[in-house]
Amino acid sequence: EKEKEMVSLAIGDSTNPSAPVAPVAPLANEKEKEMVVNAFEVEGKIDYNKLVDDFGSKLIDKELLARIEKLTVGRGTVPFLHRFLRRDIFFSHRDMTKICDCLENNEPFYLYTGRGPSSDAMHLGHLVPFLFTQWLQQAFQCPLVIQMTDDEKFLFKGQYDNDTGDNLDYFAQLTYSNAKDIIACGFIPEKTFLFSDLDYVGTMYPNIV
Repeated sequence: EKEKEMVSLAIGDSTNPSAPVAPVAPLANEKEKEMVVNAFEVEGKIDYNKLVDDFGSKLIDKELLARIEKLTVGRGTVPFLHRFLRRDIFFSHRDMTKICDCLENNEPFYLYTGRGPSSDAMHLGHLVPFLFTQWLQQAFQCPLVIQMTDDEKFLFKGQYDNDTGDNLDYFAQLTYSNAKDIIACGFIPEKTFLFSDLDYVGTMYPNIV
């Protein structure tokens, strides 16, 4: 019999496109600036509908919210929908309908997220996706994989000195510090696998990097 395909849901964060905000004077030349949203910069006037189209996601509509509520609150795993969903802070998705299908058909799936450690402590912006992921794991009662990409941070931001060598150990230490902040979010220990790239790949990998 063909094995059932495991479905994963990658968690990120987003900005509320619909909540009312106080009027703000436009920045100089803001109208002329083309919208730019990527991993390194956000510029121009943000068109959230265009973002949804560009990133290939779909809006979380009332029907999907009701379906999620039925499969979580209705099953008693959580008392109510997360405030990030109720307030449209998380407003689009890619695989949430597949996750709902899995729940309805009792098929296995897991959540996946991660962190590229770049500071000793995580601020609120860093924690937003982890706080939401903690709720998702509790609501779905599913496994979670958290990948710490310390190798990637070193390759992009690492330094080398002829006298002292590289600072790879610095990024490994950041992973340890960040992991404590992540664990404090309250994930289910027996359903959570948190790992460092540098540590998990094996002792040869730091030498390769």
